[in-house]
Amino acid sequence: MNLKLKLTALCGSLLLSGCVSTPGKYLDAKTLFQNASASSPYFETSYAYALYPNIGKGGVVLGGARGAGGVFKDGQIAGESTVTQITAGLQFGGQAYSQIIFLEDERAYEEFCNGSFEFGANASAIVITASASASASSSGASATASTSSSDADVYGGYHKGMAVFTIAKGGAMYEASLGGQKFNSNC
Repeated sequence: MNLKLKLTALCGSLLLSGCVSTPGKYLDAKTLFQNASASSPYFETSYAYALYPNIGKGGVVLGGARGAGGVFKDGQIAGESTVTQITAGLQFGGQAYSQIIFLEDERAYEEFCNGSFEFGANASAIVITASASASASSSGASATASTSSSDADVYGGYHKGMAVFTIAKGGAMYEASLGGQKFNSNC
C-alpha cells in the first residue's frame, strides 16, 4: 500500500472516530460528577441527565460557548445534545468546563428533549481549575465553587425539575456578563 493511500485511510478513520458517539467518551466527566459530594446523590434520584464532558468558552466583551453531550436515561444513551451560549458584558479569556443537568422527572425530561430548551443569566469568575460562580436563570438560582477538577460544590437543588452542576477543567476567564444557554437535543 502506498503512503498516500495509508494517509488517506488514517485521515478518514480519524474523522469518523470524531463522529461516532460512544458511552466511553463520557466516562471521565461522569466519574468527576459521581465523585463530587454535591452532585453524586442526583445519579440515584434523577429520572435522566444530560452530560457535556467538554464545553469551550471564550470572550472579549462578547462571548460564546459550545459543547456536545449525551442525554442518559436508565443508564443508557437516549440521545445527543448540544449547548450553545452567548454572553455580553465585562468578560475576557477562555475556559473549558464540564456540565451536567439532572432531570428530576419525566416532565422535565420531555421538556428538555422537545426541540430547543433555553435558560440563563449568569455571573462567574474562573481561574485555571479553581472557580466560583453564581447564576440566576429560568432553571433557578445556584452557586458553585470548584478548587480542582475532582471537587465541585453546588448549593441549590432541583428548580423546575432541573439541577445544574459544572466543574472547571482549565483556562482563565473573568466574567460579569448576561447571557443564556440554548440546548438542542434529540432524545
